[in-house]
Order: sequence, then structure tokens, then C-alpha cells
Amino acid sequence: MSDPQLTSVNAASLAGDNIFKVFGPKPARALEMAVAGVSRDDILRETGNTVAVRDVSFDVVPGETFVVMGLSGSGKSTLIRCIAQLVELTQGSVSLNGRDLTAMSEKELRDVRRNNMSMVFQHFGLFPHRRVIDNVAYGLEVQGIDRAARHKRALEILDIVGLGGWGDHYPQELSGGMQQRVGLGRALAVEPDVLFFDEPFSALDPLIRRDMQNELLRLQADMGRTIVFITHDFDEAIKLGDRIAIMKDGEFDQVGTAHELLSNPATDYVREFTEDVSRTKVLTAGHVARAEKSGDPMATIIVGAEQPIDTILGTLLSTDEPVAVRGTNGELIGVVDRSAVIELVGGT
Repeated sequence: MSDPQLTSVNAASLAGDNIFKVFGPKPARALEMAVAGVSRDDILRETGNTVAVRDVSFDVVPGETFVVMGLSGSGKSTLIRCIAQLVELTQGSVSLNGRDLTAMSEKELRDVRRNNMSMVFQHFGLFPHRRVIDNVAYGLEVQGIDRAARHKRALEILDIVGLGGWGDHYPQELSGGMQQRVGLGRALAVEPDVLFFDEPFSALDPLIRRDMQNELLRLQADMGRTIVFITHDFDEAIKLGDRIAIMKDGEFDQVGTAHELLSNPATDYVREFTEDVSRTKVLTAGHVARAEKSGDPMATIIVGAEQPIDTILGTLLSTDEPVAVRGTNGELIGVVDRSAVIELVGGT
């Protein structure tokens, strides 16, 4: 039989429907109570069971980075393991490109994990006895790709993640940030439809963490993959996510863009999460642009609508003139000036 061939894939749609996950000796009774709206603490007290995920539904569109965030114990890591089918759901379903993962046989699910999904954890999980190139190529080896083809692909990936020339080294010879790049490279090598990240950068030093965030943004701009990213850091969620789900006690409190969460928090819990966030990191020139009036002076400085306010503060402070804001198609959306920004960010 001939070896499988390396193939290119597209981003995937991902959906969850009424996901529950209960841990403990009486899951049926705990599930019944959870569906009835009994609190997590009362369920634990009466049944000895923990409702880790309660009635979570979502839709992630192809190419979207969907961030799930919450404090420790909120259920976010359990949720991503449910989505990736690493733990069995107590109730509910998960579908990838319209295929119900929860209805698949073990063999079908194994094939999906090998060919369509990749996961990057906080702890790198690298094989210390294998060279970097073999760590990156491991998923391809599991797929049955021959050695020459998988090494060729691994070398390409090492260049992409900034580790060109390090293929013959062993993981323990690399820094923490470099090891995480190896983990990222291993996930990318199989060209997955969807990438799962479970707090992958939280153990890294702040500067290395920032570099890895920027690296992921760069790669996503090139790849356009579907990503589910878990974090407890709202600044990281803002930076990486197209949409953010804030999780509490196993449930989604609110799902929306960073701007929506900041401008219209649905609960006190969401408001607490967002109250210390700098609005200049979240709001863009497009958010604060006002329609140009006939009496306005001609704007000679132009910025893009998607530029965060904090990236153009220097420009706004250096001139009294309004700054023109243009959309992605080059159309004039309006103008922005210092007074508009000061009013929106509360004078900070």
C-alpha cells in the first residue's frame, strides 16, 4: 500500500450544542439538577458530583480565533477537552464541518484527531529523546508519512516558527520559548483544520509570551486556520481573539468581540473582568470616527479603521488636525481627533 500524501486543507467550522460535563459517582442525578438550574455548589453538596461544563453552545466560523477565558475552575480547560473529544461529554454534541464527533466510532475519531485537529498545551509534552525535527514530524509519522516527506515538511515548519537550523538539537537544549515553538510547529505540521490551544503561553516569561502571541498572530494571518484558544488573561484574549467567551462556573456569561464585552457587559462578572482594561487597546479608529462635516479642515493624515487607538495616540497628540479614517476598501469612514478619543476613553 502506498504512503499517505501530505495535503493542504482549509479552515473548519466548529460547533457545540448544549454541552454538559459532570465528574463524579452520580452523573445522571447531577445532570438532572444542572438542567433544572440548581447551582454548582448545591449539586456538589447533594451528589458529590462536579458540573464542570453546563449547557455550553457555540459556533466558530472557518478561520476565526475563538478565545475562551475565565478564572481557574471556571471549566475552560475541561470544555476544550470536550470539544477535542479528549474526554467524553455527559450530554450534548460537537461537530466539525457538520460531522458529529460525538457520534463517531473510535476509528473515525482517531482519524479525525490525526488528520484534522492539533492541540498545543501549556506544558510542551515534547519527547526528550527525539531531536527537534522528529518532534515536529511526530504527527506526520503517526499518519504514516514516509521519513523523507515528513522531514521535508518539518524543516519547512521550523523555518515558519523561527527555528530554522535547530532541527538536529534536542528539546532540553532549547529555551522555554523555543520549546513552545517546537510544540507549535508540531501542531502545524499536520496542517490541521482546527487548532486547540490550552493556555500555551502562560508558563512563559512576559517578553517571550509577547513574542509567541505575535508569532501566532503572524501565522494566523498567513494560515487562516480555525483556532480555539484558552486563557485566563484578558489582555491576551483581546490581542488574539476575534470573539471572546467569558466563562464562569462552567457556563458562558457572555460571548462577543472585545469591543462588545467592554462597551456592553452582560453581567457584573463580565464588568469586573473588563473594568481595568485600557480602552485604547480595544477600541479602534473606526469605533471613534465621526462623520466628516463640510466645515471640517482637510485631513492630511490617514489611518486604517482597524488600527487600535493606542497605536495612533502619538499621531493624535502631535497634531491639532483631525485624522482621516479609511476602511479596508479605501473608503472614507470619517475623522478622529483628540477630543473624540478623550471623550470615549474617559479622559485618561
